[in-house]
Amino acid sequence: MLIDLHSHTKASDGQLTPSELVQRAENRQVHFLAITDHDTVDGLVEASQYIKDNNLKLQLINGIEVTTNWLNHEIHVVGVNIDPEHPELIKLIEIQKEKREQRAMEMGRRLAKANIENVYEGAKALAGDGAITRAHFARYLVEIGVAPTFPKVFDKYLSRGNTGYVPHDWVDLAHAIEIIQASGGQAILAHPDAYSLSNKWLRKLLITFKAAGGDAMEVAIGQQSPQMRLQLGLWSKEYDLLASQGSDFHFVGRWRDLGKSLFLPEICQPIWHNWTACQSVE
Repeated sequence: MLIDLHSHTKASDGQLTPSELVQRAENRQVHFLAITDHDTVDGLVEASQYIKDNNLKLQLINGIEVTTNWLNHEIHVVGVNIDPEHPELIKLIEIQKEKREQRAMEMGRRLAKANIENVYEGAKALAGDGAITRAHFARYLVEIGVAPTFPKVFDKYLSRGNTGYVPHDWVDLAHAIEIIQASGGQAILAHPDAYSLSNKWLRKLLITFKAAGGDAMEVAIGQQSPQMRLQLGLWSKEYDLLASQGSDFHFVGRWRDLGKSLFLPEICQPIWHNWTACQSVE
């Protein structure tokens, strides 16, 4: 049974439409897929309708990835099995949308001062109706030849201390967990090994996340070493957090794809261990 609880569409910074994403997941024989766009649920209706219209076997999990602030670190929290129409969640999404827009405009202004013009407009065009992210800025800067690759763009322009970086003002970590759970969902600490934190600070984050009521942490992603996966599994057990897995899929690539290399160490308790739908498949 293939389960992928972290993926993105054009509703945020993915490169596939919701329909294209679920069709690809179906083709790859994914049984359960969570669409977890950044601070938006706009892709869920289209994805659900496409599954229904095409009689796909795939089961869609309503999700979101909320961008949060913890001690001045940008931390992402995935919510799964949410009610996308819950009033408190809708209010949070509107707040985050405005924060994203203001941050993007300021990024454009700072890059313009460095004689890189119209980057906000270019990124906005790539985002379309979706939530604008730094990934859209990176794509546009690569397209116009400012830098050859995403990593080069971030290293030179979009990371902390560089020209186009704007400090974030996201929702508090604990508040995001509260809202996800109020909407009926479970809160998952996304890709804990991706925040460039020392082990001491990562442990502190895990303690804080658990104390705030967090339910689970991502243990398995598509591209990671066996040692890292095992370590994250051990930490999930140590801090009494359920284990999740997800490809964090944004686009078709060589190393990462929907459902690819997703499995949990045996020591882990999966977040789906008591989901009725999963038990019926097993």
